[in-house]
Amino acid sequence: MPETLRKDLAERRPDLLVIADIIPKEDGVRVLDLGCGSGSLLKLLHDEKGIHGIGVEISQKKIIDCISKGVPVMHMDLDNDLEYIENDTFDYVALSRTIQAVRRPDLLIQQILRIGTLGVISFINFGYIGVRAQLLFNGTMPETKTLPDHWFSTDNIHLGTIQDFRNLCSGLGVNIIREIPLSQHCGLFARIAPNLFAPTCVFVISRR
Repeated sequence: MPETLRKDLAERRPDLLVIADIIPKEDGVRVLDLGCGSGSLLKLLHDEKGIHGIGVEISQKKIIDCISKGVPVMHMDLDNDLEYIENDTFDYVALSRTIQAVRRPDLLIQQILRIGTLGVISFINFGYIGVRAQLLFNGTMPETKTLPDHWFSTDNIHLGTIQDFRNLCSGLGVNIIREIPLSQHCGLFARIAPNLFAPTCVFVISRR
């Protein structure tokens, strides 16, 4: 049931709910979910809006999870294989909590806006106050709800802040259409100063 999935995501991955709400309920909307994981976003879009999106995933286990949900998925490497997708194939290209794990985030953003009209990206903010506090007081690499792995076993190789992402988009000539900071505990402060108080932020981007 969509209600059950929505409740589960509200607890685990509220950024996916925001992305799902951004994508409109329209006939023929073409959605590609890069690094789709177990397919929860595409499953929600299908159940709530009748959107038949396609996922891209490298993990065989997660691909099996997608198939078990009835989510179409392609086995591809985001660092090397997106060039095989033709220009302007999709209306929305989603990327959730993944950009920090690829070799070249700048090139991935360019690929997103080559194959899609709009990119919808959820970004883990390394400038979040909880992260800063762990570095300041513990002197160790932070471990948080959005960054749960040890520094030596994490897939994250390019951690950055919300301001870093803004600067990257500016340097690439990319428009940030919307910026939606997410925080379970500091909602007002996150809207006022997202780089400090939002552990995650969802961006909608387009070509200039």
